[in-house]
Amino acid sequence: MSASPLNLAQPEALLRALYDAAVQRAMPAHTLADFLPAPPKGRTLVLGAGKAGGAMAQAVDRLWPQDKPMSGLVVTRYDHVPPGGQALPGRIEIVEAAHPVPDAAGLKAAERMLELTQGLTEDDLVLCLISGGGSALLTLPAVGLTLADKQAINRGLLESGANIHEMNCVRKHLSRIKGGRLAAACAPAQVVTLTISDVPGDDPSVIASGPTVPDSTTCADALAILDRYGIAIPDTIRALLKSADLETPKPTAPLWSRCRVEMIATPQQSLQAAADLAEQAGLRAYILSDEMEGESREVGRVQAALARAAARGLGPFVKPCVLLSGGETTVRVLPPKSGAAKGRGGRAGEFCMGLVLGLQAQAGVWGLAADTDGIDGVEANAGARVAPDTLARARQQGRVLTDHLDRNDAVGFFEPLGDLVVTGPTFTNVNDFRAVLIL
Repeated sequence: MSASPLNLAQPEALLRALYDAAVQRAMPAHTLADFLPAPPKGRTLVLGAGKAGGAMAQAVDRLWPQDKPMSGLVVTRYDHVPPGGQALPGRIEIVEAAHPVPDAAGLKAAERMLELTQGLTEDDLVLCLISGGGSALLTLPAVGLTLADKQAINRGLLESGANIHEMNCVRKHLSRIKGGRLAAACAPAQVVTLTISDVPGDDPSVIASGPTVPDSTTCADALAILDRYGIAIPDTIRALLKSADLETPKPTAPLWSRCRVEMIATPQQSLQAAADLAEQAGLRAYILSDEMEGESREVGRVQAALARAAARGLGPFVKPCVLLSGGETTVRVLPPKSGAAKGRGGRAGEFCMGLVLGLQAQAGVWGLAADTDGIDGVEANAGARVAPDTLARARQQGRVLTDHLDRNDAVGFFEPLGDLVVTGPTFTNVNDFRAVLIL
């Protein structure tokens, strides 16, 4: 047999090839050129935030005419600057900050960005490079809110099971730069936002909490979300939200006539790239959805049910085939049982544990779930893989799957099996990638 990753006799290599194809489709170097605006009469200022920020800045620097002046500042996650990324000679500075819980470096970057917008004119262009992760990386708490407050609220949202729309609604209203406020600071300059979508539905107002697009959510919405998930906030901030003093720029504001958004990469495009590769291998590829949400483990169990039916020749999916999906699921972090250590893992690993639980060692089914940014939650792995013998190998090691699920401990379950997917930072981000292979 050939050692090609498109060989059906090597399902794990095939699944990894599908993931790699999805990631490559979303790389800024491949997508950004078609969306760059013409140089302006005045100066060009580049501002940006997100896990793809370093790669996007590199692409802009390479493509922008060398005889046209350009300067700017982009913030990305620690260790997410591509090789050579800091060597942008005097044009775009790249700094690093923490994700998913913000830190002082992100605060300083946001303050500097607002300072850079001072003195812009109608002849100037602001090129904003926005990608997933920008919400945490571009942090500038509302007046009356400390960085420690913002960190606690952000951590509470991450562990609550709130979806990305809910989390970013809150983030917008507790910020001095998100929810359209960065665009307002750039007026009267022209603002062109180039964005990579990491959210279900590709809504630019949700990506990185929409710093350069109008916001239709309200202070009342944000307060209701905080109360729904029992997340504590200072009394002063609660009062400001109740009075709508922290309201964001709305779609009717005149400033939006000078702003536009270009979507340079989306989850659907990446799933389609994976589907095209699968079909080259002789597989039927079914894209279930690019905007799946819900509890990660439950999404895993649902997809396991679909795969079991397909493996038995039932249902609408004809094998050999692969079921592809994307979106942003959630993990509600449960308090560990008495005496148990808190687990480690993220959405992709949690999905895989649900998949294993639902498959119950079904023959002929493999799976892979990984975040396209290369980081599953806060761990060093991108996700995990599943094989027909996963459950048997775990039992041989004395591992009880439900115990790991109870602790949200995907790393503890898959690492001893050698089944973590480790890629390192990919320098892009179109969110979750999931593939279930039925042979």
